[in-house]
Amino acid sequence: MAQGVDPTETSELVFSISNEDFFRIRDYLQQKIGIQLSLAKKQMVASRLAKRLRQYNLSNYGDYFQQAIDGTLANECQVMLDLLTTNETYLFREPAHFEFLREGILASWKRGRLFRAWSAACSSGEEAYSLAMVAADSLGEMPWEIFGSDISTRVLVTARKGQYSRERTQYFPKAYLQKYCLKGVRAQSGTLLIDKRLRQRVQFQHINLNAPLPEDMGQFDVIFLRNVLIYFDTPTRQEIVKRLLSRLRPGGYFFVSHTETITGISNQLESAAPSVHRKKW
Repeated sequence: MAQGVDPTETSELVFSISNEDFFRIRDYLQQKIGIQLSLAKKQMVASRLAKRLRQYNLSNYGDYFQQAIDGTLANECQVMLDLLTTNETYLFREPAHFEFLREGILASWKRGRLFRAWSAACSSGEEAYSLAMVAADSLGEMPWEIFGSDISTRVLVTARKGQYSRERTQYFPKAYLQKYCLKGVRAQSGTLLIDKRLRQRVQFQHINLNAPLPEDMGQFDVIFLRNVLIYFDTPTRQEIVKRLLSRLRPGGYFFVSHTETITGISNQLESAAPSVHRKKW
């Protein structure tokens, strides 16, 4: 989620970012995590980082950026990346995908075979827990594992906690809400908490999809990579998809957002449903 800035607390000097400083930050983001920012995002960058300049009593974004990447400001480079990566999601976003998972994949899952799914840009965890609920409901006592990852350590803290606003449950099946969530009361009113038994079945890890993946991840039957590819240029999309497909079993399913396309990105996939692709055998 975007971090807001109160203009009454921000001096004009700190709030203003030069083209030169913006380009340095932009180029670093592209080199580090593959995300491309147009000049139209200049004010967004200034807004999200303004509080950090005030915290360190710095007067310009160039000094902040340099001290963040050279380690003068300890751990600040990760903070900067966290603030500049957009994280927008909710439980059961694009519900047709979860219906396909339930009816097109898990309904005929071979008894006793381990099912593994990866939410490859899980943000604050809603997608991973949505996958977990479908797996728990469909497979019962059969073995399954859900893995979630994101470039932002900040949102992974929220993901591990598993507590969300009830306002973000418009596509949430009511049966799942009652079965897998606890309703917040008193100070927690208006929120829900994913049941501990479900949270214990979901693992989260900090992963940069634009870098080599951890060796110990294993193989997956399903990978969700939704609302991610739109942020990259074509060569970067091809590399990321290739990297992820190396962790998808032959015959496994690869999900992208309904607003995205992988045309010209990979020849390893064939269409299975709208924005659902299957890895060729």
